[in-house]
Amino acid sequence: MPHYELLYLISNKFSETEVKPIMDKVNSLIISNQGKIAQSLGLGKKRLAYAIKGFRFGYYNLVEFDLPGAHLAKVDHALRMMSEILRQQIVLKPLKTEEQAKQDKEIALKIAARKLEEQKLVKEKVSTGSITPSGQSSQPGAKQTDKDKVDLKDLDEKLDKILETDNLL
Repeated sequence: MPHYELLYLISNKFSETEVKPIMDKVNSLIISNQGKIAQSLGLGKKRLAYAIKGFRFGYYNLVEFDLPGAHLAKVDHALRMMSEILRQQIVLKPLKTEEQAKQDKEIALKIAARKLEEQKLVKEKVSTGSITPSGQSSQPGAKQTDKDKVDLKDLDEKLDKILETDNLL
């Protein structure tokens, strides 16, 4: 049986508590078509790059499942007809072998170890005084980028407000 990955986007008109029943509905649709769900993740609410059906935000969800190829078209059509889902995409995903899973775990452990080392280095620099707790260097020639970041955030918010208005002229 082929292994698939479904990424779908639920509209923002639903609250966090209303998203869970929609996810269950999608999962039951897959199961009712002789599918087996391997993993189901709610990736949370995120801002969209552009408005889809008038919505600027949406809830991303990821489902990995096994499904007979003959039933894929039924599931795809049913997902397209659901009014709660803004966008969806199903792709064929190769199954990971045990060896690949072990390699992924090793890589994740190495990344976590590096992050811990970086945090320790930052703490040491803060304690020695080469970096202040706010993240700025104590050297006189250091640039202040915090103010620039705040200005960019304010600018983004103002641009969003302008783009959300109906009359741009």
